[in-house]
Amino acid sequence: MQTKSVLGLAEANKIIDTARAEAEKHGWNVAIALVDDGGHPLALTRLDGASPLSAYIAIEKARTAALGRRDSKAYEDMINGGRTAFLSAPLIQGALEGGVPVVVGGHVVGAVGVSGVKSEQDAHVARTAAQSIEG
Repeated sequence: MQTKSVLGLAEANKIIDTARAEAEKHGWNVAIALVDDGGHPLALTRLDGASPLSAYIAIEKARTAALGRRDSKAYEDMINGGRTAFLSAPLIQGALEGGVPVVVGGHVVGAVGVSGVKSEQDAHVARTAAQSIEG
């Protein structure tokens, strides 16, 4: 039988707090979502000034990164590279840069999705947050 790490409340709070601090440091009004390894929401926060739509997009970016076990940007690149048939893939609705897996002990335990500013800025916040507990 195998065992795996799971994100608990302490880790979820650390990830969200790290993302919020990084976004606020840059003055970026974003939504931040955290999901478990199955793409189920664990936490969501929308900073003042972030659009309501950004919350939905952040969740989908996180879900895509968790289920795909890779940055959501990989799917965006694939589609932009001409593999448009991938748009019909089930459960991959956040194929935009800004979703980053959280990896502990070499295994994906969840993902962070950020939306609200330029895609590379979203990804920067998500990566900073994900790395706050990676091991």
